[in-house]
Amino acid sequence: MTLQPVATLPVEPVPLPPGGDGPTAGLGLKARHYEDALAASATGLWFEVHAENYMVTGGPRLAWLEAIRRDRPLSLHGVGLSLAGFAPPDSDHLARLRGLIDRFQPFVVSEHLAWSRHDTTYHPDLLPFPRTRARLQRIVDNVARTQDALGRQVLIENPSLYLDLQGHEMSETDLLSELVAATGCGLLLDVNNVHVTANNMGTNARAYIDALPAAAVGEIHLAGHTPDPQQGQALLIDSHDAPVAESVWTLYAHTLDKVGPRPTLIERDGNVPPFEDLMAERDRAAALMTTPAQVRHA
Repeated sequence: MTLQPVATLPVEPVPLPPGGDGPTAGLGLKARHYEDALAASATGLWFEVHAENYMVTGGPRLAWLEAIRRDRPLSLHGVGLSLAGFAPPDSDHLARLRGLIDRFQPFVVSEHLAWSRHDTTYHPDLLPFPRTRARLQRIVDNVARTQDALGRQVLIENPSLYLDLQGHEMSETDLLSELVAATGCGLLLDVNNVHVTANNMGTNARAYIDALPAAAVGEIHLAGHTPDPQQGQALLIDSHDAPVAESVWTLYAHTLDKVGPRPTLIERDGNVPPFEDLMAERDRAAALMTTPAQVRHA
């Protein structure tokens, strides 16, 4: 089977947010932190939100986001397009997402390499799939439809995996590389997901990062994980409810060596701590971006 390119967007890093001399670090924005976010003075700070939480016609949620967007760059991160599913992306969902993009002008728009919808059934999970060439063509088609509808490049995030599915015809890095080449999409490199998957699948996290097309990486995610209550360290869960682990910080330093500084987000969705605790992690990421490689690994 020959992969059919279906889009003409150039493969290049996404624009960087303003506010500094280079790539910066940001936070996932939580409602409880709106006031802190408005008052924050850190150079280059930016915020990311899940797009689906703001697909409304009005109300305080959008008003808060508009206030923050006046002062800070914004990234939209989607969770509901089901790009690895068999069906094309929902046209109404795309239209509402386009409305958010036109309204807030985010510097990055991203989605996941996963599926969550089948016919009229929607699952509250980002589900895995066998990496076949037929499925890759479907993903290429869906990403191309999405970029055409949104009028811009989309970054695709690597998943966390917990089960070694049968029937793979290619590695995940090969699939992502071919997807980038065929559609002009970029990559959102979630370093925690790489660590979790490598631990669970028994693969090499550094080799995974080394195999990606570095120029296509437009954003990096850092998050916390937790051991499974029954399996312990043998099965790590991408829980987003803990600080970034030291093992992930070490892998992040290697990522910076390979792809260079990129806008980096600290994700925290559960057990959300005070704003200043998240800012401390954010500041650590920002510092690592400007630290010479030999010092990062000292």
